[in-house]
Amino acid sequence: MAHLSGPVPLPPTPIQRVLSPFARFFRLESAGGIVLIASTLIAVAWANSPLAGAYHHLWETELAVRLGPWTVSHSIHHWINDGLMAVFFFLVGLEIKREGSVGELASLRRAALPAAAAVGGMVVPALLYFLPNAGGEGASGWGIPMATDIAFALGVLALMGPRVPLALKVFLTALAIVDDIGAVLVIAVFYTGQISWAALAAGLGVLGLCALANRMGVRGPVPYIVLGLVVWSCFMASGVHATVAGVLLAMTIPSRTRIDADEFLEHAERSLHAFREAGTEGGSVLTNLPQQVALQGLETATEAAQAPLQRIEHDLHSVVAFGIIPLFALANAGVTLSGGIAEAFAHPVTLGVVLGLVIGKPLGITLFSWLAVRAGMAELPSGVTWKAIHAVSWLGGIGFTMSLFVAGLAFPDGGLVDESKVGIFAASIAAGVGGWLLLRGVLKERVSTPVLAAGQG
Repeated sequence: MAHLSGPVPLPPTPIQRVLSPFARFFRLESAGGIVLIASTLIAVAWANSPLAGAYHHLWETELAVRLGPWTVSHSIHHWINDGLMAVFFFLVGLEIKREGSVGELASLRRAALPAAAAVGGMVVPALLYFLPNAGGEGASGWGIPMATDIAFALGVLALMGPRVPLALKVFLTALAIVDDIGAVLVIAVFYTGQISWAALAAGLGVLGLCALANRMGVRGPVPYIVLGLVVWSCFMASGVHATVAGVLLAMTIPSRTRIDADEFLEHAERSLHAFREAGTEGGSVLTNLPQQVALQGLETATEAAQAPLQRIEHDLHSVVAFGIIPLFALANAGVTLSGGIAEAFAHPVTLGVVLGLVIGKPLGITLFSWLAVRAGMAELPSGVTWKAIHAVSWLGGIGFTMSLFVAGLAFPDGGLVDESKVGIFAASIAAGVGGWLLLRGVLKERVSTPVLAAGQG
């Protein structure tokens, strides 16, 4: 009997044949980064074209939601940054919870190296940013170079193909997750205005209801969506940035399965046996009630074998990567360059961002990783060298999405946003190209070293 390594694929429908090239593209690891780059280029070109006025007017257009006497009205830009980005941070929260439960952050030993690297990648860039900005008007932007754009960073790794050691991808992913935790804490503590404690208490109370729903075994997404909207509204009213609500809500999503693998196999085999026994030659499932019951049983078992966190994360990933993040870039990346690039780079804010991302990130990540290993707190993953860690540390300097987001919080009046954007763009490009070149050199050495050793032997 032939061995089947996987499920037999169904023949494609006509619409699937038409859309298959697009589906293949969106499955690429680098696809999200490509769409993000395209959105950024469109935003920059649009903001510096004769239609620049229309660009800025579009995002400042008021959009109201009215329900009886209750009305909420904000600009489209505000809805994106405080509404849709809360969904992005909700996904970040799901990733944090997954990594903390079963991933690279599930044990202190495994988490030590990426955690130390992330701390270094936040502290050193912030300190370098202060060098040209301490006491100046741009001092509040110290959080801008602390962030890492995981989509871009992993996209650059993906360009290197399967030659990149899996341990290196895991290290970068875990580093970026801890980096996201740091970014959320910075936003919550340092970029929050005057707090309405009553609204915050109400939001935390509803979060408690979400946690209770988890404990009571509520696994459907609808209750969490409804309660999540209430939490988001309370945080919006409290003064704490609404994106923090997204991360906290993610912590209440169930991450356990109802049945284990053996129980699933038992339920599935029973349902399939019932389906086979109820079958009639030439019959249709539409008219066969026992077969319908068997299929429902199989569907129930499949759902019980998956954690709601896993399903929601999977469903949201494409929405965020190909919808929310590109839209955020389109609305926020439109920097006006009429003042001249040279003048922008001479500004302390631009210089501080470049110093933080291009020098601070590689230095902080590599140095703190070395200190953690030297102190015996962590160890290098198998097959990963210090040269590889240093190369990946450059990819940590791709701040982009998170840096743009923090820039908007650091300079809410928009006065120094353009200068910070120029620094973010320039530094992210330099860090990405530098990391790619260094990593390519490391991978070439990795390939040639065994050959050399064999020749010497």
